Amino acid sequence: MIHGYVRVSTAQQDYQSQRYEIEEYAKRNGLSVDNWIEIEISSRKNRKERRIDELLTTLKIGDTLIVSELSRLGRSTVEVITIVNELIAKGIYFVSIKQNIRINGTMDMSSKIMITMLSLFAELERDIVSDRTKSALQAKKANGQILGKPTGTIQGSSLDIHKEAISELLASGLSIAKIAEHIGTTRQNLTTYVKKRGLK
Repeated sequence: MIHGYVRVSTAQQDYQSQRYEIEEYAKRNGLSVDNWIEIEISSRKNRKERRIDELLTTLKIGDTLIVSELSRLGRSTVEVITIVNELIAKGIYFVSIKQNIRINGTMDMSSKIMITMLSLFAELERDIVSDRTKSALQAKKANGQILGKPTGTIQGSSLDIHKEAISELLASGLSIAKIAEHIGTTRQNLTTYVKKRGLK
């Protein structure tokens, strides 16, 4: 089966443009979309609310999933990599039209290259977030603001930006080692973080 996944964040955005892109791609490639999942919800919501888990449960080996662009599928590069890996594990063909990405459902050389590239973008994304955080802290310090939290509070962590994704992945049964690999940290760091935040 061919599945089209369409997501908009607000009522002001248009389902039809995404659906049109997917339908045109299908026509050019002699395909016909059998099933549509259309949802209006912010990318900040979790996978279940965005019906990603429902979609992954629906997909069967040999099915094809088409999205207009990667941002429709995941809210961060790390999450996109996780979802694409799950699709490959299920033997699903995956197409992202805007990025011209086509993964044939197996971890062949082409898929490995694509995952590697996405991982590099994820690393870049983490670096950008880290730089922004450091710049913001330096600006606050320069303005005389006292940094740090009162005694007894849980200190911030660089993993906090992934907190919701970590919770979701743990709930889905993914191991600490796999999650650590996806978000670019060590197993020991993630284990400590999960314990301190009470995520497991």
